[in-house]
Amino acid sequence: MRLIPILFCLLLLTYCTEEKLPEKSPPNFPTGEVPFERMVQADAAPEDWLTYSGNYFAQRHSQLTQINTDNVDQLKVAWVYQIQNSGLIETTPIVFDGLMYITEPPSTVTALDLNSGRKLWSWTPAMPRKVLNIGFPPVNRGVAVLNDKVYVGTLDAHLVALDARSGTLRWRVQVADNATGHAITAAPLAVDGKIIVGISGGEAGIRGFIDAYDAETGERLWRFWTIPGPGEEGNDTWAGESWKTGAGATWLTGSYDPQLNLLYWGIGNPGPDWNGDVRLGDNLYTCSVVALNPDNGQLQWHFQFTPHDTHDWDANQIPVLFDAPFQGKDRKLLAMANRNAFYYLLDRQTGEYLQATPYAKQTWAQKIGPSGRPVTFPNIEPTEEGVLVFPSLQGATNWFSPAYHPGAQLFFVSVREMGAYYFKTEVEYEAGQPFLGGGEQALSGDQAKGYVKAIKALSGEIAWEFDLHSPPWSGVLSTSGDLVFGSTNEGNFFALHARTGELLWDFQTGGAVRTNPMAYSFDGRQFVVVSGGNALFVFSL
Repeated sequence: MRLIPILFCLLLLTYCTEEKLPEKSPPNFPTGEVPFERMVQADAAPEDWLTYSGNYFAQRHSQLTQINTDNVDQLKVAWVYQIQNSGLIETTPIVFDGLMYITEPPSTVTALDLNSGRKLWSWTPAMPRKVLNIGFPPVNRGVAVLNDKVYVGTLDAHLVALDARSGTLRWRVQVADNATGHAITAAPLAVDGKIIVGISGGEAGIRGFIDAYDAETGERLWRFWTIPGPGEEGNDTWAGESWKTGAGATWLTGSYDPQLNLLYWGIGNPGPDWNGDVRLGDNLYTCSVVALNPDNGQLQWHFQFTPHDTHDWDANQIPVLFDAPFQGKDRKLLAMANRNAFYYLLDRQTGEYLQATPYAKQTWAQKIGPSGRPVTFPNIEPTEEGVLVFPSLQGATNWFSPAYHPGAQLFFVSVREMGAYYFKTEVEYEAGQPFLGGGEQALSGDQAKGYVKAIKALSGEIAWEFDLHSPPWSGVLSTSGDLVFGSTNEGNFFALHARTGELLWDFQTGGAVRTNPMAYSFDGRQFVVVSGGNALFVFSL
């Protein structure tokens, strides 16, 4: 007699439970694997950190809210991992399914257990005793993941695939010849069965490129040369045969729009760096952002920030993507805080220039013209005696990542405000040797400043700025807890109120910070990660 009421209650419980389920459940993917679709839907699972910049739009923004403006002052160290290899730590961890993947200098990959930071496995490539790294330190900024593999570029210019669970080598291919100055320091980007990788070596007079490799086999699928060859559009922007040593390195990770199926990548300085006499012309596609079809590497559009650059102002900064109404029209936008001290807004579908505003002191451009081409001041070219120009060759910002807060529509960037005396010398190309054509003497001490600045993403206006002790070498992270995390050369890791810039929390790591923070969640707890000195710090409430 009691069976019917019990069945009725069970049915009622089932009905109520079904009614409480969300209309769209989070995607369910196999544990330990990261298919392409999982990265496309990364925003639906903010507990993970699946790409170098957090998602394909490269916003370096965490939607997690457990750590917020009300409780960030209670943040404490959860665990610390001591980096085994000496050198500068510039890695951004990748996190999913209970594991963290980092790189240790110069090209080691390590997997850590999220419960404690215990090392599960580590892989170090065999490399020649002498490896060329001309114009940059021997660093590595991280890995990419796709399906059941982890991918890393090595300092001797190889691309490697490892088994994500065991660290077993699956394949290794040579991308370029390290003996001529080529190297890989950037984290690769995984896109729909392909691993996209850039190249370092601009100060060695290489001819830059962006490559795509088959994720399963390592076969190269396409190569986009950043310096056009004879018969290609843009080759006429290089005098004579200067295109052969035109540089245009691609040493930071790009971004990707799955809907438009467009890949965006920043291109470095022309070579030689400071003597433009031997390479007259605009020098495409250096100091540009390019939009490529990831299926075949074909150029869809480009925008050049600094034509005929003679101050080493790479445009390798992270292209940040977001959608918003701009001047009464819904736009798919690309924002970049460029090394040349201007913040740019472009239409990422067409490459149309929309606006540019200075975000740091600059003395090289009178204005940015209506087409996006700068109108420069006279007498800013490097000379044998030296000429003072802002910013320095290190730029108003550099390799470290910005962040974009979608809710506040604020773009956050670490700023180096300093100038330099630029010098020009004669130069001849020699393979595997520095190809500079001059140098610089940067202003330092009290003449150099550092900030974290919040830029109104749609207008370019400065919303607030937070003073640092010195020009930083580390990036920022924003969160939906209305926080911005940043750090200093002196080892401070801090949290600011995203809307006001107010300092809410500060921790001394004991060593200089030279990386980008990131965030993830595990077992119901949110964590924030940064390196300091030779250690990786993981914080939680």
